[in-house]
Amino acid sequence: MVTKKGYTFLALNAVRALSIIALLLLFASSIVTMVQDVKSVNAFIVAGKADPNIRVAEGNSTDVDCISTDTDYIDGSTVPNQPAGAFWAVLNRLLIIFQVIVLIMSEVGWPAAFFSRFFPILGNEFGLGALGVIQCLLGAAVLSHHVDEFSLVSAFFLFSIGCLNILLGLIYRESAKTRRAPKAWREQYQDVLPTTAPLGPPRALVMASTGSSAAWEREKEGADASRSGSLSSQKSGMGFGRQGEKAALARGYTLTRPGETLPRYAPKPTVTVRDSTVSYAESETVA
Repeated sequence: MVTKKGYTFLALNAVRALSIIALLLLFASSIVTMVQDVKSVNAFIVAGKADPNIRVAEGNSTDVDCISTDTDYIDGSTVPNQPAGAFWAVLNRLLIIFQVIVLIMSEVGWPAAFFSRFFPILGNEFGLGALGVIQCLLGAAVLSHHVDEFSLVSAFFLFSIGCLNILLGLIYRESAKTRRAPKAWREQYQDVLPTTAPLGPPRALVMASTGSSAAWEREKEGADASRSGSLSSQKSGMGFGRQGEKAALARGYTLTRPGETLPRYAPKPTVTVRDSTVSYAESETVA
């Protein structure tokens, strides 16, 4: 039966799977949008050479400008109609792709040491709040431009997952990534599984014949008597007196007595030497 921790584990991993899917969709849509922007810029440059109303900057084919005031973006692209607009548009898509790759690696959890050292907010010691904030920023950056339907759906989906990750981060805080880790699922049932003790070597099975039933009964009675005797001997000990010493010597144990020592706090013995000359003088006076 799945416990509360099990449902939490499944729910958090389901959100992680949706987060990875949303990041992959944004990755694909960014590449598609970047290719369309490059094609639109090239077509705009070709049209500028044929139409005198469109001016192309000299020395840089990607730096385009338009005299017409009713065009803010290059037709069919997300490139703004301003100096170096194509450069910043392509750089924006490349940065989005790089951030998406980093977030996917963070969701997968590899390499954990890299994120713990260089990106701690995406490591295992932090929750899902920072991840959700970055996803919302990426989604808002794409939704703030006029994009196609594929990019629009991908960005909106990622923004929704980012809001959900922020909510989960506020609920579980720094323990969110620990709760969804497969290691936590194994530790949940670690105490439930029975512990098996190491078994000894297999005992030989002796089959007795039908004619030796009496011997079998006598052997069984002897085993019961020896078992009861061993139990009684375990329950009643000989103590540490003379009887215990005799019982130990009878079983083949050797008893050794420790050497006599003084405790550490005892004073050292001092030797007093009598003055022989004084005692000799006293003996002469008495005589």
